[in-house]
Amino acid sequence: MTMRHSALLRPLLGAVGLGVLFGMWEAAIRLGWVPSGLLPAPTSLGPAWLGEVRSGAWTQAICDSLTHYLTGLLAGSVLGTLLGLLCGTVPLLDGLLSGVVRVLRPIPGLAWVPFAILWFGLNTAGATFVIAVSVFWINFYAAYGAVQSIDPDLYEVAASFGHGGFWARLRTVVIPASAPGVLAGLRTGLGQAWMSVVAAELFGVPGIGARMMQASSLLATDLVVVYMLTMALLYALTDTLFMLVRRRLLGWQG
Repeated sequence: MTMRHSALLRPLLGAVGLGVLFGMWEAAIRLGWVPSGLLPAPTSLGPAWLGEVRSGAWTQAICDSLTHYLTGLLAGSVLGTLLGLLCGTVPLLDGLLSGVVRVLRPIPGLAWVPFAILWFGLNTAGATFVIAVSVFWINFYAAYGAVQSIDPDLYEVAASFGHGGFWARLRTVVIPASAPGVLAGLRTGLGQAWMSVVAAELFGVPGIGARMMQASSLLATDLVVVYMLTMALLYALTDTLFMLVRRRLLGWQG
C-alpha cells in the first residue's frame, strides 16, 4: 500500500470507527441496556444542539471560552517555552530554578482555582490564569528536554563558524535544533488547555464548562454531551490548524 493510499484510508477508518461507536451507543439506549436518563441517545443530540444555537447560548459559550482559552494558551506557552529554552541553555539558571521547579511542577492547575478566585475574582482573568498554569509546565519541559537532547557537536561547529556567543548559539543552534520538540510541546498544550477550560470555569466564569455544569445540574445530559462534543470539535480544529503551521515551520527539514 502506498503512502498516499494510507493517508486516504486513515480518515476513512476513523469515520467508520465513529459510526460504529455512535451506532452501538444508539442501540444500547433503544434496547434498554442503558437508561436514557443516564446517557442520552445520539439522535437526541441534534435537536438539543439546534435549541442551543437558536437561543444563542451555544455561540456565546464558545466565544466566552475562546477568550480565556486563547489568552491562557498564549501566556502559558510563551512563558513556558522561553523559560525552558533558557534553563536548558544556561546551566546556572537551571541550577537556581531546579528547586522551584520540583516544588511547583506536581501541583495541578485545578489546585490553583482558589488562588485564582482570590487574586483575580470570578472573571476571565482567573480562568486565564488557571489555563496558563496548566499549559506552562508542558511547554517548559518540552523546550527544556529539546535543548538537552541537542548534539554537543553542533555547538562546536557553530563556534568554528564564529557563532560561539550566547545569542549566536541560541539563534543558530538552540532554536532550530529544538524546534521539533518545542512544537510537540505546543501541540500537547493545545489539548491540555481545552481540558483545563472546564476546570477554569467551575467557579462560575461563563463559557462551555459553565454551560455544561448548568446543564448537569438540571439533568440535561443531552446538553452536557453537546458541549463535550463541541469542545472535541474545537480541539480538532485548533489541532488541524496547528499542524498546518507546524508543517510550514519545519519545511526546512524536508
